[in-house]
Amino acid sequence: MNNQTTFSQKLKNYLKHPGSFITMLFVMLGAVLTFTVLIFLIVYILVHGVPYIKPSLFSLTYTSENASLMPALINTVTMTLLSLLIAVPFGIFAAIFLVEYAKRGNKFMGVIRLTTETLSGIPSIVYGLFGMLFFVNTLGWGFSLLAGAFTLSIMILPLIMRTTEEALKAVPDTFREGSFGLGAGKLRTVFRIVLPSAVPGILAGIILSVGRIVGETAALMYTAGTVAKVPTSVMGSGRTLALHMYNLSNEGLYMDQAYATAVILLVLVVGINALSGVIARKLTKA
Repeated sequence: MNNQTTFSQKLKNYLKHPGSFITMLFVMLGAVLTFTVLIFLIVYILVHGVPYIKPSLFSLTYTSENASLMPALINTVTMTLLSLLIAVPFGIFAAIFLVEYAKRGNKFMGVIRLTTETLSGIPSIVYGLFGMLFFVNTLGWGFSLLAGAFTLSIMILPLIMRTTEEALKAVPDTFREGSFGLGAGKLRTVFRIVLPSAVPGILAGIILSVGRIVGETAALMYTAGTVAKVPTSVMGSGRTLALHMYNLSNEGLYMDQAYATAVILLVLVVGINALSGVIARKLTKA
């Protein structure tokens, strides 16, 4: 009864102000459309992909008969770890410098932030061409996982920097003042007080970066190559799951396997997000 009364009162308030009522309708419509499109995509992928998930798809060797995704899955995990290993330390340390050490209002810091925003808006195909010209050709690495990882690390670096910077800014200044009042130095305050408090926000940026790495195709096509096998070292060529799925659908002969790969890719992303959420909660409680 109370819920009905509250709803009727809100409805009367909205009707008294037509602008608020229209805004509320647009907000609700946007939320419903977004949720509907998301559910439609997930259901469509599952319906077309789940029936074709077979043991042959998980063979360690790719052939024209099984179109195995296992080499691509191993390459995806390797590429993700390499890219994060390169980009995360640089991104976090750069954000710490911008927030904790740089003087506020510094024009040079403004240039760095502008450059970061510009890098985040560059299309991935441009990163791929740069990686091919610099890492593949100039440095002589050839088509390799290492060249792809360095290219992807440049792509996700602005995202990690910005999310870490916002997470550090969200930590109350009273935490820093209390640490200084107890006699702790700047470095100890940053790494023992501020950084642990910002871990959830930093992990959110890392999760978004993982999603971009896992779903990237254009940049890796020109740097890591499209060989359907697990390389013996990081200097070998190999395709990731997204690139594997693109190649299968592009050939037009393995559409069923492409949909099955999409299901595995979806499960992988959801699993990574869930695991990151659990880690964030545990670190926050600690």
